[in-house]
Amino acid sequence: MAVFKRGGVWWYKFYFAGQFIRESSKSTSKTVAKDAENQRRRELEQGYHNLRQKREIRIRLLRDIADEYLADYKLRFRGVTFAEYAIGHVVRHLGDKLLVDIGEAEVLGYQTARLKESASAKSINEEVRFLLTMMGEPGEVIRVRLRKKKKLKLPVRRKIGKAYEPEETEKMGQLSRNSRSPHIHLALTMALNAGMRDAEIKSLTWSQIHLDKGYLQVGRSKTAAGEGRTIPINSLLLQAIVEYRATYQKKFKEIREEWYVFPFGRPRPWDPTRHVTTLKTAWKNIRKNANVTGRWHDHRHTLITQLAESGAGEETIRQIVGHVSKEVLRDYLHVRMKAKREALEGIVPLPGGIEAARNGNFEAAHRDLTET
Repeated sequence: MAVFKRGGVWWYKFYFAGQFIRESSKSTSKTVAKDAENQRRRELEQGYHNLRQKREIRIRLLRDIADEYLADYKLRFRGVTFAEYAIGHVVRHLGDKLLVDIGEAEVLGYQTARLKESASAKSINEEVRFLLTMMGEPGEVIRVRLRKKKKLKLPVRRKIGKAYEPEETEKMGQLSRNSRSPHIHLALTMALNAGMRDAEIKSLTWSQIHLDKGYLQVGRSKTAAGEGRTIPINSLLLQAIVEYRATYQKKFKEIREEWYVFPFGRPRPWDPTRHVTTLKTAWKNIRKNANVTGRWHDHRHTLITQLAESGAGEETIRQIVGHVSKEVLRDYLHVRMKAKREALEGIVPLPGGIEAARNGNFEAAHRDLTET
């Protein structure tokens, strides 16, 4: 408590939530000033924590609040798998604590505990986001304080995708034709020629493929920009779809529009009313046999790179792959060394002796220049 006199009037000053408060009591009495300071502190605490209106919430167990939050989340959002996963970890560590007992120290302690469990920084950051959101206003207070201290988020190691080389995609394509999986060849062709995400491919129905008009339409997507977009079917993808469709019809005797293109069933598909749960198991075997490193999502990187190298504009690429912003799209661009070299060499009017360099044969280029 600190009061001081200025010009015959008493003032008070103190820190609250990291903010410096200095206000006039508008009184010439020191006693009145002290009472005014106490009253002001109570007002700030009540406004900051909303104690009057939500006192009953702050004395509840976090696990009860988490149950209600998750139930509401399922009504509002389609993708709940990760939310259930993230909130499950939060409840496992903090579920038996009262909301009022969770502060900055508990959040930082949660980060440490999850790091000891070898959880990734990205996952922990998402879990903390769910935790603070569930907590409501007290969570927002903690969020602001931790952000100010630069402790809200753990540093995330940014994953840089790759674009597969033509030789790699060709080899994987050949191996996919001989795979025991009936799905993988078409799925891989879609990823490389339509830029569709894994979930978009798995949930594709025959009603979304319009062979007569030469395009397919994406259904549910990760982003609003991706949902409902139309993608032209190029000749390579058309061939793969036609071959797959013939096999599908032979298997199920008919093809219904509402049926999934990649039906459920292991080891062989048997239920077209449900879609396959994963395509990556078969692809990982193909990738291993092809001696290729990378992720399934890198097929998407590869298409974007090929489109950029072919001269396609950013807006055209966004319309195909369904990105929202230029910033996000640029994270996917991987213009290969060969394309960059050809672009740079194209502006250099050098004599014919340097043609070897333009073709990537630097040993021959070095020899020609040395002899010259």
